[in-house]
Amino acid sequence: MYRVVKKKQLVSAPCIVLLEVEAPAVAAKVEPGQFVMVRMDEQSERIPLTVADFDREKGTITIVIQDVGYSSAMINSMEEGSFFLDFVGPLGVPTEIENYGTVVCIGGGLGVAPVYPIARALKEAGNRLISVIGARSEDILILEDEMRAISDELVIATDDGTKGVKGFVTNGLEQILAQGTKIDAIWAVGPVVMMRSVANFTRPLGIKTIVSMNPIMVDGTGMCGACRLSVGNETKFACVDGPEFDGHLVDFDLAMKRLSFYKDEEERAKVSKDCDCGKGGQH
Repeated sequence: MYRVVKKKQLVSAPCIVLLEVEAPAVAAKVEPGQFVMVRMDEQSERIPLTVADFDREKGTITIVIQDVGYSSAMINSMEEGSFFLDFVGPLGVPTEIENYGTVVCIGGGLGVAPVYPIARALKEAGNRLISVIGARSEDILILEDEMRAISDELVIATDDGTKGVKGFVTNGLEQILAQGTKIDAIWAVGPVVMMRSVANFTRPLGIKTIVSMNPIMVDGTGMCGACRLSVGNETKFACVDGPEFDGHLVDFDLAMKRLSFYKDEEERAKVSKDCDCGKGGQH
């Protein structure tokens, strides 16, 4: 059993929660870019969550979850002292951390959480780190202070202009390039449509762009094939070949179609039980 030792609500609506979980065996081995497969109890589905932070001394893993479906809502309702039945990892291929020169780490929405350990490791490797974080509006922007603390430069973009650059993370990236900054590599983590936009923006510029894919996943070990993607016209499994891939080679249109396969079933599940971040209201 894996105990929740800390819970912090980052955003109320949509419900975004940070959980710190006791998982010493995972914490001892995990590296930036990897993920875990979690299950609350025997009746719960198994879902993948990218690691947002880790503490080897305390033996803890930090995950950040947004209430987007039935299972994520149930996880967000967990309190300190409650337990996960399964907390499997680390899974996936770690980020290739080295001194590239000047790097940009882009986090869109919830993607700010998993890009944080990647950005920190790249900074520790000697890179000049520019971070771009974005959200629909200022009130749902997460981990701004944490990203600012590790970055040489932080650019914020909000769709409605309530903070930073008005527009998308690509507008923030465009601002950096307009300053004459030479970028050696980019990591982009967030919604698939956001990562596609970043990859499309950087492709003609020839800037190395790595994205972290988040397809539907069942077992996390390469056995089921549910997380398959088309990368450079080859079939890849996000769980064992990724989750990071060359963004210029990913077939994002196919990835988005596969993500929508169970949309109707998920909507029915969300309204079948009270799951409003533990507050008793229906979605």
